[in-house]
Amino acid sequence: MFTLPQEESRAPATGLGSASTRDSNYGDGLERERSRKPDQKLPEFCAVGDPAAMFSSNSSYLSSRGGIIKWFWDSAEEGYRTYHMDEYDEDKNPSGIINLGTSENKLCFDLLSRRLSQSDMLRVEPSLLQYPDWRGHLFLREEVARFLSFYCKSPAPLKPENVVVLNGCASLFSALATVLCEVGEAFLIPAPYYGAITQHVCLYGNVRLVCVHLDSEVTGLDTRPFQLTVEKLEMALQRAHSEGVKVKGLILINPHNPLGDIYSPGELRDYLEFAKRLPDPQRTHVMWATSKDFGMSGLRFGTLYTENRDVATAVASLCRYHGLSGLVQYQMAQLLQDRDWINQVYLPENHARLKAAHTYVTGELRALGIPFLSGGAGFFIWVDLRKYLPEATFKEEMLLWRCFLDNKVLLSCGKTFECKEPGWFRLVFSDKAHRLCLGMQRVRQVLEGKSQAAEARSSHQSQEPRSQHR
Repeated sequence: MFTLPQEESRAPATGLGSASTRDSNYGDGLERERSRKPDQKLPEFCAVGDPAAMFSSNSSYLSSRGGIIKWFWDSAEEGYRTYHMDEYDEDKNPSGIINLGTSENKLCFDLLSRRLSQSDMLRVEPSLLQYPDWRGHLFLREEVARFLSFYCKSPAPLKPENVVVLNGCASLFSALATVLCEVGEAFLIPAPYYGAITQHVCLYGNVRLVCVHLDSEVTGLDTRPFQLTVEKLEMALQRAHSEGVKVKGLILINPHNPLGDIYSPGELRDYLEFAKRLPDPQRTHVMWATSKDFGMSGLRFGTLYTENRDVATAVASLCRYHGLSGLVQYQMAQLLQDRDWINQVYLPENHARLKAAHTYVTGELRALGIPFLSGGAGFFIWVDLRKYLPEATFKEEMLLWRCFLDNKVLLSCGKTFECKEPGWFRLVFSDKAHRLCLGMQRVRQVLEGKSQAAEARSSHQSQEPRSQHR
């Protein structure tokens, strides 16, 4: 879910966040960020100064802004490009790379294919082939409002006039950052976080992120690893102010990516009160997309709900660059209104398949003695591989990431999520059983090899003093 923009500099008043309804995490689906070269440093967008000034383009054809945009593409591509050059296929390329790094649900394509191929999805009429209202066709905004009112258990019906439809939440992040912030201003965001948000808010709006760093330490009976607190938000806000960075909002992703946590209503209320000292509907903007909840990241559908008419109008103005075709809008409206299919077919089967895949992977991790966090939602598990690093550095984390890739399995390392503790990895489990089984076999091979190497080093070190003594 989103949190709010603010006018005062005391606390964030505009927040970006995403809300999803069932067993899914928020995310845009543009998951290339997860495979950025782990040894490539992100631009320091949390520091004072203009991010554009930190780069000089190495191309005479590009502006300084173009140089930054190209940098993000180049730096994010190694794992993703390597995977697509050698993608696993059971028949054509059985020794190819298994992708356990991209947060996509690959378990229900059969259900979606059948539903999207039915005759009621194939309507074509003149209005669907013409320029629409840039906020989205009214029939779709009405269905979105009804859908979110029902599945999010809204205390009052949501209003279609407060809905804006775009082609995915990446576009929404970019649009909101651009219309809510001045160049160089910032949002607070708990870290680790879905790393692509950095470029979502930067590339168009030149907006920065200030990390609220969370760690794995448990300090009491009522605390959990990587827990967000108001005190941590306050500390990050004060640090930003001391560095001259104006914070305009707080980004909350619920369920969390990569942790899988679900914020409780009480926690959300605390965070919203921090953001504006009292929750303010005019400063709270909610994003939702079908990429995760419906496993349709390629369809590119995202929606904004805001009661602030100025914000809705400004974002709608950008929709002419980020809109959906009329045919896709019609399909989405048909899908969202089909409660019988959603409730009786899709949700039960999707839940059962995700549960089975999750049970298998967590069983494998327990068998390997690997600690992990597994929240109540999402397609992934936050895995603690710190014991496999000879030294607690991001360089060693990078080497382990490359070792997985060399052994034909793609994971996401913690550095791409701005985790401050080296050695955490995100492992996606929402895949077919044969790919998941093979992927976990390859993970096991890498980690067993690391354990054997560590034992050999330990044995060698323990023998050295004796040989010297002799």
